[in-house]
Amino acid sequence: MIAPKLPKNEKKRLKAVKEYKLLDTLPEEDFDNITNLVANICDVPISLITLIDADRNFLKSHYGIPFNESPRNISFCGHAILESNSIFIVEDATKDQRFYDNPLIKDHDVKFYAGVPLINPEGFPLGTLCVYDVKPKQLTKQQQEAMVILAKQVVNLFELRLKNNQLTNAYYLLDERHQSLKTFAGKVSHDLKSPLANITSLSQLFKDELKASNPEINLEYLDFIEESADTLRAYIDGILKHYKSEALLQDKKQTIDLSNIFNDVKQMLSLKDAQFKLKNTTNLGDINKSAITQIILNLVDNAIKYNTNNNPIVVLDYKEDKTHHHFSVSDNGNGIPDSKKESLFDLFNTAHDADKYGNKGTGIGLYTVKTLVEKLGGEVSLTSKVNEGTTFSFSVEK
Repeated sequence: MIAPKLPKNEKKRLKAVKEYKLLDTLPEEDFDNITNLVANICDVPISLITLIDADRNFLKSHYGIPFNESPRNISFCGHAILESNSIFIVEDATKDQRFYDNPLIKDHDVKFYAGVPLINPEGFPLGTLCVYDVKPKQLTKQQQEAMVILAKQVVNLFELRLKNNQLTNAYYLLDERHQSLKTFAGKVSHDLKSPLANITSLSQLFKDELKASNPEINLEYLDFIEESADTLRAYIDGILKHYKSEALLQDKKQTIDLSNIFNDVKQMLSLKDAQFKLKNTTNLGDINKSAITQIILNLVDNAIKYNTNNNPIVVLDYKEDKTHHHFSVSDNGNGIPDSKKESLFDLFNTAHDADKYGNKGTGIGLYTVKTLVEKLGGEVSLTSKVNEGTTFSFSVEK
């Protein structure tokens, strides 16, 4: 018997084999289907998909034998991966000096072998798709071609497994970074609120003192400091609300009357200069109240802040179908230009430079709305006409 030599690139080849994470894995139907098919095409009792490890053949799929690994030093597959031909064939092992006294012949009565190397896109032979028989044999041209084609399919399955593993690892890495970023953003935003409050308070104190001592003094720079602090505080509040909003998704679903959400929003916004109307009342079954309240709160708040109408009106409406709850928040405000609609739900994008109170928008509120709605299995959209009003519509899955 002549033991198979090691490929010249053996170290790199072994590294490639391990990257697929297939060694010592359980049987899988996709691979078993191929060995079953090859055995039938070639009319043989044994068909294998092998991965050649450092000192063994791991049988990812084994048709016709009960074991799932064998020593590499007696393997026919170890010879097959060294061949430049697309298929390695031993028609009668008893007459081949490399195999005539091989334990596979003595113990398992192997006579015939044919194997196609499983070569990955980088050119490394990972193992083989092979067949055995207990009698000398020849394969037809069609059988050989079928084995080559199916070997390529095995490699495609290997590649799919590798890409899925890489995608899963990337997902977990991104999720870990996302969680770290959330923690960092939440802590930094929270820690910045106190210094900003101090800046605003001190600016106001200086203004009061300077006004008292010199009523004619120009306070433009102090006004600018106070305005900048207010803008930064709005951004920080928006970031905190955005990251806290994801926690709302964990709340349990419940049945609640729509008027309860309406009253909660009305109370939180302390509406004085606007009419907030509920078009109809109904019981909402199987719904995340906290998340829905936050979405409606953001939309109503925007509808009021950017409405310069002398008599601002905001209307909440609801309907449902078999699969979704559908909500809408309509106003009689300024409307949104067509050029702004497409990007309005993008982070940090706003429809207007400032609200009716002169405060600059952050572009976080509607982004938060879109994020919540999509994670609740729904969609959000808007219709608007300048100087007539806007309607934001959103759905959530039941």
